[in-house]
Amino acid sequence: MSILVLGGAGYVGSHAVYQLIDQGSEVVVIDNLQTGHRDAVHHKAHFYEGDIRSREFMRSVFEKENIEAILHFAANSLVGESMIEPLKYFDNNVYGTQVVLEMMKEFNVKHIVFSSTAAVYGEQKVVPIKEEAATLPTNTYGETKLTMEKMISWCEKAFDLRYVSLRYFNVASARSDGQIGEDHNPETHLIPVVLEAALGKRPAVTVFGQDYDTADGTCVRDYIHVEDLIDAHLLALAYLQSGGESNVFNLGSSQGFSVKEIIETAKEVTGIDIPVQFGERRSGDPSTLIASSEKARSVLGWNPSRTSIHQIISDAWNWHQHHPNGYER
Repeated sequence: MSILVLGGAGYVGSHAVYQLIDQGSEVVVIDNLQTGHRDAVHHKAHFYEGDIRSREFMRSVFEKENIEAILHFAANSLVGESMIEPLKYFDNNVYGTQVVLEMMKEFNVKHIVFSSTAAVYGEQKVVPIKEEAATLPTNTYGETKLTMEKMISWCEKAFDLRYVSLRYFNVASARSDGQIGEDHNPETHLIPVVLEAALGKRPAVTVFGQDYDTADGTCVRDYIHVEDLIDAHLLALAYLQSGGESNVFNLGSSQGFSVKEIIETAKEVTGIDIPVQFGERRSGDPSTLIASSEKARSVLGWNPSRTSIHQIISDAWNWHQHHPNGYER
């Protein structure tokens, strides 16, 4: 029996594949390599290049492999792009998930762990944000993820399916041994952008907005180490397989760091005076996103151990120093 990882050549998905193989699981990976990297896929995984929107392709994989559960990371995830190309996001994210659910029904696969996002919450007045908070996305990306959650939930009611939806806050860093890490093109995540500036790969870090209602005027985010994040996915999978009911959990460190604080910590880690420039706010950016992860701790037994922002940036820096061009050889 195998675990199917959708988007397993991407940043978060590839870390899931490595940790699943670390624990002895058989792993199947599907990725269309639109944003993922073939070199990020563990050599022990069964890799299929293709698109989850293709029923014929998906059916061919399900017919060949004995799949017992799914980890679903396959999605477009750029907030800014989602505001400009909303239909692309609904097509890939929502329609793609529809096909996945059709395959689950057809091949009698009962369990799915879904990669959701804090973007489903939008701008919240009360932080840390709990799972019961209203879901009011401020961008198309968040709206598609919320729609995907709802679709999975309705399918649970219609046929025998159990799911865990994990709403992440800002995922960062890299596998501690430096084998795999974060490589996006274009890169939009703050920590790798800052480290690219440290490496001289970009002239400066642009801080988007200095007039938010935060201590230093810049956006505040909750950063979670990618390996802690995957620990939660594996716990969620075990929870479902041991009879746990469908559920939604936030994943974060429950602490917030501003854009300026991240830049200052990166300067300490790298020993480099990273150049900074200031720009206008970006459309769809809430001022503060901090998770309450108490539910994941109490129900799943999740205990993130890599919560120091210094360690998060240090592990990321280790990857970027040794892979300055990402997965390019």
